[in-house]
Amino acid sequence: MRKDWLEKRIENLSKLSGYKKPDKYSNVIKLDSNENYAVDLSFLQDLINQTRETTDVREYPLGGTEKLVVSLSDYVKIPREMIGVGNGSDQIIDLILGNIASRETRILTSEPTFGFFEERCKLYSIPTTKIPFNYKMSLDMEDFLANSKKADILYLDSPNNPTGFQFQRKQLEKLIQSFEGLVIIDEAYVEFADYSIIDLTKKMSNLIVLRTFSKAFGLAGLRIGYFAANKKIVDAFSRVIQYPYPLNTVAIESGVLALKKSKYFTDVTDFVKRERSRIIAKLQEMGVFKVFDSKANFVLFAAGGTSQRIHKALIEQGIVIKKLGRVGNHDGCLRVTVGSQDMNSRFLTAIRDLLN
Repeated sequence: MRKDWLEKRIENLSKLSGYKKPDKYSNVIKLDSNENYAVDLSFLQDLINQTRETTDVREYPLGGTEKLVVSLSDYVKIPREMIGVGNGSDQIIDLILGNIASRETRILTSEPTFGFFEERCKLYSIPTTKIPFNYKMSLDMEDFLANSKKADILYLDSPNNPTGFQFQRKQLEKLIQSFEGLVIIDEAYVEFADYSIIDLTKKMSNLIVLRTFSKAFGLAGLRIGYFAANKKIVDAFSRVIQYPYPLNTVAIESGVLALKKSKYFTDVTDFVKRERSRIIAKLQEMGVFKVFDSKANFVLFAAGGTSQRIHKALIEQGIVIKKLGRVGNHDGCLRVTVGSQDMNSRFLTAIRDLLN
């Protein structure tokens, strides 16, 4: 009986697709995963090397996450009792869904949204309703609000991945105020956007705002995520749900140092915004793509029937971007990360040459 149960469970799990990680290429300009190559690698290497002076990796990181939380509190201007950390925001999402939601919980989100969140809902058999983006690649918030009456949890990534769309602050505030369940706003790309709603966690007890070091800080490989929420949620998460040592010592100390040098990263995000505008303008000038505005560190554009050829030709030239297919009402969508100035220029030149 127990053996049959195990075999059935493994068989059911094997039918799930799981979150698809990007393909790995060698010796290419990598613009497919929204990593931040505008951050100077030597700067990050020096930052990580500095952790050697304050770490002993033979020891468990006792007090480490608490130290990082203090630095995060200063950075986001939120009381430390309202901040939790995790091994990337992915892990935080996973723990929230696995411990707070259930098969009876109804989740409402957008279509498209962050793929990992969707796959985790499938893993835990959580019923999910998705409201599609319209032709302009934005979400009708009134429609979303109307459907929220049937939901227990709302999840929106703002800015959205893969569209780059950021919801209006007033719309989100209205949504959170009118909803009686849990609202999760994923702000992974918020440093590249116009505003954050993390301050609303101080007055809205049903709100969780997710953040990460992977994008603006260029530390995707260290897997540092965090969130802000009311004290009761953070206490239950940090004391009971979260692992005893969710972050390793090097990641903790590197995160603390990065926050001390936040001015550098602010300058980098300003650069990314300028380069993002340049990419959007140049793609629009080519006159063959539907290019969407973005508040993240990437640009989404629809290439229609030419998308496969463009994607393949770019790879042959050593440039990898994300092939998405149909997004919203648009076919042949491609997403390019905003990289260094040289990376961006080589991408734009390659696209121009392909069209000619």
